[in-house]
Amino acid sequence: MNGFTNISVEELQVKLTAGNVRLIDVRTDAEIAHGYIAGAEKLPLHLLPLRLHELNAGAPTVFYCQSGGRSGQAAAFAAAQGFTEVYNLQGGIMAWARANMPVVA
Repeated sequence: MNGFTNISVEELQVKLTAGNVRLIDVRTDAEIAHGYIAGAEKLPLHLLPLRLHELNAGAPTVFYCQSGGRSGQAAAFAAAQGFTEVYNLQGGIMAWARANMPVVA
């Protein structure tokens, strides 16, 4: 068990619409410059161990990256540190864009 749940673009959309989730983009600044999901907070994966304390361990948190690999690592790390409701966006922002969801430039 990895301690987190993979979610689809559709599931993320529902959570964002409900407004009860924190969305964390773990990509680099260079990647984010090409576009990100509205409302996302930037927290590059390499800084996560140093800044995890800035996040609320009890709040629903979704991590995403380019294709889902790094965000899976981030979600597993957060879950291992006691976060109780952790999600990974399957396919990352690439899946989000393929679903014709809006990306902020």
